[in-house]
Amino acid sequence: MSAKNRAQAIEWLKAALLDLKSIEKIIDDEFLTPIAAFHAQQAVEKSLKAIIEYEKIEISKTHNLKRLYKKIEHIIELDENRLDFINELYIDSRYPGDMGLLPYGKPTLEDAREFYEFAQSVFDKVCEILAVDKDILLK
Repeated sequence: MSAKNRAQAIEWLKAALLDLKSIEKIIDDEFLTPIAAFHAQQAVEKSLKAIIEYEKIEISKTHNLKRLYKKIEHIIELDENRLDFINELYIDSRYPGDMGLLPYGKPTLEDAREFYEFAQSVFDKVCEILAVDKDILLK
């Protein structure tokens, strides 16, 4: 693996960390649960893309977590049911009224916290797999 690939993977992880830190600021605000849930989806997506970049895996541009995971499931093991559920949160930004909504509507505080915990666990696993010290991501 080249230094360039590692650097790009680290940039994906920094972006994922920004999403996680954003969630931490709003996680207790019931009004903002769709935003927290959306950031959780984004953190998972960016974490998975860090592995894809690191491993130089070819994949067409996608936001579909299931497609991303299929490319790297031999590298990281995730709860596919949770992955499928959080995958439902990605809505094209052309439809802001639906951003972060689930099939049954607005996420609850419990949903938002579960998504955050899942996103944090994916991020932590990816950092471990790629041997990235989280402290360097804060610089």
